[in-house]
Amino acid sequence: MTEIMWEDPFCGEGASCFRLGTDITGNAYIAVTGQEDTPLTDTTEALRTLIRDIKAGKADHLL
Repeated sequence: MTEIMWEDPFCGEGASCFRLGTDITGNAYIAVTGQEDTPLTDTTEALRTLIRDIKAGKADHLL
């Protein structure tokens, strides 16, 4: 598996904590903390858009 450089966990008000990561080829990853061995992967821009939409309240049901 590609080596992923994980950022510190982001924990919201609920019990779920997420981690964001990148690899040397520019792919971005997001995973539930503790489950980094099975991350969701996409382009950095796609994950950035997802996070912006969640923060803007457009996807509250996902969290």
